[in-house]
Amino acid sequence: MQKLKPLLFTILFCFFLLIPALAQEQEGIWMKFDKSFTSAKSYNNPLYDVSKFEVHLTSPSGRKKMVNAFWDGGTTWRFRFAPDEVGTWTYITACSDESNKGLHQVKGSFACVPHKSKHDIYTKGGIVHPKGAYHLAHADGTPFFYTACTAWNGPLKSTEEEWSTYLQHRVKNNYNVVQFVTTQWRGADQNSLGQVAYAGNGKISINPEFFQHLDGKVDEINKYGLVAAPVLLWALPFADGRELNPGYALPDPEAILLAKYLVARYGGNQVIWILGGDGQYEYHYEQRWKNIGRGVFGEMQHPGVVSLHPYGASWIGDEYANEEWLDIVGYQSGHNNEAKTVKWINEGPVAEGWKQLPPKAIINMEPCYEEIFFKITDKDVRNASYWSLFATPVAGITYGANGIWPWLRPGENILNHEDATGTHPWYESINFPGSMQIGYLAGFFKKLEWWKLAPANELLAEQPGAETPHQFVSLLKSEDNNTILAYIPEKATAKIYNRANALYDAQWFNPVSNQYSKAKLVNRNGLIEAAPPVANDMVLVLRKK
Repeated sequence: MQKLKPLLFTILFCFFLLIPALAQEQEGIWMKFDKSFTSAKSYNNPLYDVSKFEVHLTSPSGRKKMVNAFWDGGTTWRFRFAPDEVGTWTYITACSDESNKGLHQVKGSFACVPHKSKHDIYTKGGIVHPKGAYHLAHADGTPFFYTACTAWNGPLKSTEEEWSTYLQHRVKNNYNVVQFVTTQWRGADQNSLGQVAYAGNGKISINPEFFQHLDGKVDEINKYGLVAAPVLLWALPFADGRELNPGYALPDPEAILLAKYLVARYGGNQVIWILGGDGQYEYHYEQRWKNIGRGVFGEMQHPGVVSLHPYGASWIGDEYANEEWLDIVGYQSGHNNEAKTVKWINEGPVAEGWKQLPPKAIINMEPCYEEIFFKITDKDVRNASYWSLFATPVAGITYGANGIWPWLRPGENILNHEDATGTHPWYESINFPGSMQIGYLAGFFKKLEWWKLAPANELLAEQPGAETPHQFVSLLKSEDNNTILAYIPEKATAKIYNRANALYDAQWFNPVSNQYSKAKLVNRNGLIEAAPPVANDMVLVLRKK
């Protein structure tokens, strides 16, 4: 027994040394760390009464970060953060009310540990915009091909079972981003529980219960490995219900306060921020939105990349490309297949203007919705999507269906929108041909070094779309000409300059069937000619031997 005492003492001593480590809070790398604080005071309107509640973090290697914390009801406050480095993180809080000992100068630490997740957003890291690039990437440098679905009302209206079904379907079909709205808006004046996000059109008050309901839906997006793309301030000024849109109805200071609250609340998730939704950002609105963008993201401490989603047939390149806080130059081609829209995509301000901008990801964040106005087909969706991808350096695309975005169920109408009688519900719309074919599109591009591809229509010897816009042939190529793609929307012979008489392996990709076939080329006199084997749109893939 005497011999056992030293051993027992050693075991007990080691156990007590381990207690602090065992008790230390921890979270996996790139996953959401959520820490709550109890305020020593209650406030009438915390959004205004506490002008600052920051958490200053120090990483294991000594890097400094700052995140804003937020009020979550009663005396509960939180900060959320996705650590990007394994080891022990320390933090200290700073509150504008320095007398509040529950919030001011509170110190703590947590451990960031490895995890077993196989999702790219956790193994490769959050989404960033590499400096000087026209595409997005994971933190480790892996290019990220943006493939989104517009489920604007999904988190607000869906049941947990519905939301899980939708997300599983999107993952299975190659999508990696979900665009959605985070407050009441013209398409949903409340959530499924009858709650609104905020009250007031001047001075506002936050409803934490609305966001607590939303939290689970956002977490579920990341759980399936998808990136959440929340619209912070819906802003369409032209339609019924615009008084519901915070980006249109709220004064600048309140719009900034609300958006900063949302960034604080969802900054621990893997996100791509959409600052404004469907808004008009030019003309007399330009300075307002620049002020909002700088007010929300000007500190440059925020997680995630930032975009703006403009109204139909508009883009934000000329006005906003030099704003430091903007990472994605978004545009919307609109919801029709008319010749003027086709020309706008292929020969309009986006296709003509991108070269004059500093390098940023350029993405059509809302092409035409499948089944909208009962006339848009999967072919229209494919055309708009491929033309958009071929009009600028490749970055990604967004899909939408007229039954998905409002989360339409049988017997329902779309709030403040055209009559939807006859529109298929969301759970049928996700299986539409165009919905599946955008998944094929993503799979096709991911097999290529797509981030090296840029428009190359100057290689066309003839442009069938010069007189007939719907026959517009688009080209992409790598800088070294080792890879050339041609999108042929209607059956026609593609004639491509090959002045060096290089030899290429050639394939057809069928965007309807998701199948490849060997392409027969006529290669003579510095010209490559290829005729699609079928009548529908096709992509010619040339790889230099």
